[in-house]
Amino acid sequence: MKNFIVRAAYAGLTLFGVVTAIFILFNVLPGDPTKMMLGQTQTETQVDQLRKKYGFDQPVYRQYLYYLNDLSMLSVHSKNPDDYTYIADKSVRHVGLINTASATIVLKFPYLRQSFQKQNKPVTAIIRETLPNTALLAVSAITIALIIGMTLGMISALNENRAIDKGIQVVSTFGMSLPSFFSAILFAWIFGFVLEKYTHLNMTGNLYELDDFGEEKHLVLKNLLLPAFVLGIRPLAVVIQLMRNSVLEELSKDYVRTARAKGLTMSYILRRHVFKNALNPVVTAISGWFASMLAGAVFVEYIFGWNGLGKEIVDALNTLDLPVIMGAVLVISTTFIFINILVDIIYRILDPKVT
Repeated sequence: MKNFIVRAAYAGLTLFGVVTAIFILFNVLPGDPTKMMLGQTQTETQVDQLRKKYGFDQPVYRQYLYYLNDLSMLSVHSKNPDDYTYIADKSVRHVGLINTASATIVLKFPYLRQSFQKQNKPVTAIIRETLPNTALLAVSAITIALIIGMTLGMISALNENRAIDKGIQVVSTFGMSLPSFFSAILFAWIFGFVLEKYTHLNMTGNLYELDDFGEEKHLVLKNLLLPAFVLGIRPLAVVIQLMRNSVLEELSKDYVRTARAKGLTMSYILRRHVFKNALNPVVTAISGWFASMLAGAVFVEYIFGWNGLGKEIVDALNTLDLPVIMGAVLVISTTFIFINILVDIIYRILDPKVT
């Protein structure tokens, strides 16, 4: 319990550092955010009103405090409609805890502000629409990498230095060296264009597509296949190497020789002991890959036209929609931190000796 509390405290400090870094990074960029929102036809009056509404007329340190206040679940909000911290401006679900003459302390979900480009649409709503698609893509890619990678890694270890082992190692090395954007273009062209007659796969597409009349959405699971496989290529190669090395290490240990001397079959030893013990490094590595996939899916989603958070980030970068970029980066960073905590727990379950 004590170790968990310490890890949670470190996670909180890390998240605070991420929030600070995101604010500094996107507040030193050249350009006026209000002019990005209004376009080229703005008047000075419109610019001044918008700066006041979003707090851009305040010193940087005060804008930073506003940003922390927006993200904090326990926050202070003014009762003056002209102030930036006026809670009604944000349309945020909240519960008032303490009321004073000029302010209210409330409990709420973190407020990620509003998009500059999508008619002031809340960033939370944009992420809520796109993150599940990215999560589905990442889970599918990890599942492919684990199933194929652990199988090939086990086969490679059990056939050490044979032709099949060397062939798997060549494929694994090639997979690790293949950039995602290149493999995405290559697979989309080969399987979605050249061999489309046989594969019936599309070069681009989303999980749900409209019918020919543009009225009803229908599920198209085949559109998930290519981007999931491409995104899983590199972690697949890593899992093969880790599983092979880990199994070989376990097979060389004394408990395997003792079990064989007692008359236990090799298949029983592999199933009951070797496989479980060999999973520790795989779990550790794959957790990092899963978290990075939420960010690394950017190229894959954009090339395959997959409507996920990665594609949304690219679109936001093209239009300099800073709140969307900042919100997406913060969500990805938070996910990465929580996954690391979850992995620590799983690792302790797999190996109780870990402290």
